[in-house]
Amino acid sequence: MAFNLNENVNTLFESLEKFLTSKTVVGEPIHIGEVTLVPIINLAFGVGTGGGDGIDDKGSKGLGAGGGVGAKASPTAIIVIKGDSVEMLPIKSSNGLEKLIDMVPEIVSKVKSKKDEVSKEAD
Repeated sequence: MAFNLNENVNTLFESLEKFLTSKTVVGEPIHIGEVTLVPIINLAFGVGTGGGDGIDDKGSKGLGAGGGVGAKASPTAIIVIKGDSVEMLPIKSSNGLEKLIDMVPEIVSKVKSKKDEVSKEAD
């Protein structure tokens, strides 16, 4: 069996291409009352492959090949949609994270009031 580096690399990249979708860049929207949060994700990928053959001191032949893909996904920002207002809050800067944390009580309040409405309607 001969080692075919091109075949291994092509297979590796085809698999990587199938893995990548638009959802890995822009996350699924999260609806909380009147507010919609859309996560934005930063992706980093590394790809490698290698192989070779050889003969040991006793004359035995050997063949080996391998490949791999590494990936890292980290949140970059959150798009906040509230009514006609759209705001992008960067996660890496402290201002964006502070704004998001400041919005949490309002979001929790809206979720609780919506839950109370649903409970009253069910009764």
